[in-house]
Amino acid sequence: MKQSLYNIIEEQRYTNAEIEAMEGELTPELEAQLEITAAQLESKSIAYLSVIKNKEAFNLQISEEIKRLQAMKKRNDNLVSRLKDMLLFAVKTFGDFEVGFTKFGTRKSSTVEVKDINQLPTEYKTVKVTEAANKAEIKKALVSGIKIDGCSIVDHQNLKIS
Repeated sequence: MKQSLYNIIEEQRYTNAEIEAMEGELTPELEAQLEITAAQLESKSIAYLSVIKNKEAFNLQISEEIKRLQAMKKRNDNLVSRLKDMLLFAVKTFGDFEVGFTKFGTRKSSTVEVKDINQLPTEYKTVKVTEAANKAEIKKALVSGIKIDGCSIVDHQNLKIS
């Protein structure tokens, strides 16, 4: 009978509670239940580990594919830019021209360039302020016994697979 890891854990808790109720005395039934639960836990953990390893490997492949596609996109963007530059050079050299239903020409546009933002008057500046907590310093202070309102150290248990 296949069980979920959750059910195996619940069975173990129930068995542990029974052992505690009997003040640590093991009956043959409880001993057999402990062995069954341990075997189920082992097989289910191996199955979970297999899925974890497969998904991690697949995610690695996805990451590599993303990098490959990003490099391909960059090459295509560079090619498009070079081709547009060549067409612009052709229009500047020969003037506006038409090929079939496509017209090639130029249009005017303008952009603002700022050489030194520090020399601008304040009415022409936008100030952006970003604040972030310095968690390393906060942790040092909390560990050394300093109380900081709204801050605490939270301990976590993370899965370690060796």
